[in-house]
Amino acid sequence: MGRYTGPKGRVNRRLGAIVFENAGAIRALERRNTPPGMAERRRKLSAYGTAHFEKQKIKYYYGLREAQLRKYFEMARAKKGNTGEFLLLTCERRLDNIVRRAGFTKSRLQARQGIVHRHFQLNGHTVDIPSILVKPGDVITLRNRPNVKELYADLVESASLPSVDWLAVDRSGFEIRVMALPTATDISLPVEIGLVVALMSR
Repeated sequence: MGRYTGPKGRVNRRLGAIVFENAGAIRALERRNTPPGMAERRRKLSAYGTAHFEKQKIKYYYGLREAQLRKYFEMARAKKGNTGEFLLLTCERRLDNIVRRAGFTKSRLQARQGIVHRHFQLNGHTVDIPSILVKPGDVITLRNRPNVKELYADLVESASLPSVDWLAVDRSGFEIRVMALPTATDISLPVEIGLVVALMSR
């Protein structure tokens, strides 16, 4: 799932949500909000089908494979409290999600690609793992290379994302500072997480 390279507009249409943020995929959903191949209205899903769709939203949105999602789920289930909330908050703490939420890229796929290509540093160390979970006090910066900074300058300048309370973003200095852990109000994906928890608890 993390390396999905198929038609992103079809995924948005099938799930009825913007899980891929590139312009073409968004337009595909806006033009036709029925699943691919369907000329009539969406067929009513079973309870299992609905839960499966909600689970797919999480996997595509955050770029997770089944094993990664299962790992996060087991981490969340081991904690006291709301398992679904902990699951989504773990996803929000991924490095690629942080880069995207800070407005350094136009999508999570682009953020993941930049990290894999070693464009970013975490606490002064160059990293290439998009799934790193950040913690308060962590600092994410661009590598101090002219070609890398030139590549991201236009992206950062044109970013129109709302500010994130738990991140301090210095766009001119290409720096993201994690001020706190995200809370339930910071979750960026609208999803029926209770259905996903019930499905994965079987």
